[in-house]
Amino acid sequence: MKKPEANTQQEKAEIEQLSQAELVELVLGLQKIIEELKEKLAIATGKSRTNSKTSSQPPALDLIQKSEKAKVSAEEEPKKKPGGQPGHQGKNRKGFGRIDRYEISNPEICNWCGSRELSEVISLQTQQVACLVAKPIEVVEYQTQSCKCLECGGVVRGSLPEGIVAGQDLNINLQALLVWLGNYGHLSYQKQQELIGELGAIEIGTGTLQKTNQRVAEAVEPTINDLWEWATHRPNVHVDETLRVRDGSQGMVMDR
Repeated sequence: MKKPEANTQQEKAEIEQLSQAELVELVLGLQKIIEELKEKLAIATGKSRTNSKTSSQPPALDLIQKSEKAKVSAEEEPKKKPGGQPGHQGKNRKGFGRIDRYEISNPEICNWCGSRELSEVISLQTQQVACLVAKPIEVVEYQTQSCKCLECGGVVRGSLPEGIVAGQDLNINLQALLVWLGNYGHLSYQKQQELIGELGAIEIGTGTLQKTNQRVAEAVEPTINDLWEWATHRPNVHVDETLRVRDGSQGMVMDR
């Protein structure tokens, strides 16, 4: 809305009556107001360089500012479209390397006329899908039979298949999975019990999990010791927060 002309003339007359010092103060005040308005406009449009660390503005205003790096990259490089880029050599999925079972779907009725008189197969479409089955863990009872030799009279008994240990409730593959989940996946015994219950609808006691972990630890201990002995005699040893090796020539430290 425009100010009335009379008010404008009155303000002009009042300004003309001001001294030089008063005019300087007025100009400086207006300049300060202009700078503040510029900064507010820059914040609103995401172009401000100030933030809560470099000024007194609240941290909430930092959220609407775009990063300078993102701004530069956006100006220098055009935005790429999603998907394969020009010149990229695509790769087609070739399956999983094995097929555990087949499921064949045959049409029983014509969707067009309802007839059940259908010809032999004229084409076949395949699709390989990895599925999580209802019970990936199966419980097997192994029966080892004993027989008597008709020549010498000796009694012989069948042997357990590979991966099955006499007196142990879990085969070595399942034991390895549990040890991986506990030591590498950092799953507690309770969570391991819940997972096995979901996968195989079976219950595994905490004592079984503890003994399994202990057995595997004892089984790999000789190999770990050999690796430890080998690593301490290497001229160059990797250093991180979990493995530090002392080398005589380089003064490095290894913690076990």
